[in-house]
Amino acid sequence: MVTLETTFAGLQLKNPLIAASSGLTNSLKKIKELEDAGIGAVVLKSLFEEQIESHSGKLAQLTDYPEAADYINTYVEMNHMEKYLDLIRSTKAECEVPVVASINCYKQSRWIDFARSVQDAGADALELNLFLLNAGEYGDTWLEESYVNIVRELKRNLSIPLVIKMAKNISNLPGLVGRLKALGAAGVVLFNRFYQLDIDITHMEVVSGPVFSNPADFSDTLRWTAIVAGRVPDFDIACSYGVHSWEDAVKGILAGAAGVQLCSLLYQQDPPVIGEMLTCIEEWMGQNNYDSLDEFRGKLSYANIKNPSLYERVQFMKYFSDYKQ
Repeated sequence: MVTLETTFAGLQLKNPLIAASSGLTNSLKKIKELEDAGIGAVVLKSLFEEQIESHSGKLAQLTDYPEAADYINTYVEMNHMEKYLDLIRSTKAECEVPVVASINCYKQSRWIDFARSVQDAGADALELNLFLLNAGEYGDTWLEESYVNIVRELKRNLSIPLVIKMAKNISNLPGLVGRLKALGAAGVVLFNRFYQLDIDITHMEVVSGPVFSNPADFSDTLRWTAIVAGRVPDFDIACSYGVHSWEDAVKGILAGAAGVQLCSLLYQQDPPVIGEMLTCIEEWMGQNNYDSLDEFRGKLSYANIKNPSLYERVQFMKYFSDYKQ
């Protein structure tokens, strides 16, 4: 009998499909729709320190009294926090799927404050939403050390599993993931999708770019899932960024993923696509005589194929110079 049960970051999931942090996971109603559709776990929409400060700052500008401004800032922050903690509590009370909180901070102290709060509210795990970009003002190792310092500090203060959503612009991704594993991280997500920008040549201004990922984005995710799984054994990986089909989910698991995060796909096709994906995965497993995910997870990872250099090919012309349309 085919089973889709799996374990990710110490959490027992009925299947590997995870709703990524987004506007689709910012209310109990939406989360219940995802659960009813068959999702294996949900990552709540991120709590952003910067967003809270921006909101409180705008309101504080409406008064000329410093005492009033301080009160407004404190009230707004507490209100944001309490709403987020209420979402955790209500989701845990009403849903059976694992609930992963998500936070994004830029001050070291706030990572700890926010993390302790979501743990106390009952979150099953915490995903660190690390939107960090080195635009040239820091040294070469600043980005990697930021990940290490945040995880080290949080592991001293938390008992729930920590999952780190990684950026694509890491110079030595397997090396950094190995360090995070040694510090006690429970898993990583590959990858975080940064805000996309564009330039409006009519109005001569910087504008928002494409909101959703596309299927072509999955190639890099697949490559690095396989490499990290091969280089950092016995460590949980969830692939994200570019997952648009059940085939992508199977490929990710073959590459070594324990879970598969869905975002753009859920926006574009709505929650019922979850059940369709699960059915197709089960049928594929049956056709290939697999009873469980463990039987084929990592079968095509960097460590398990005869020629791992296939995942290292980066020179387009070398391999496609003879291609003819």
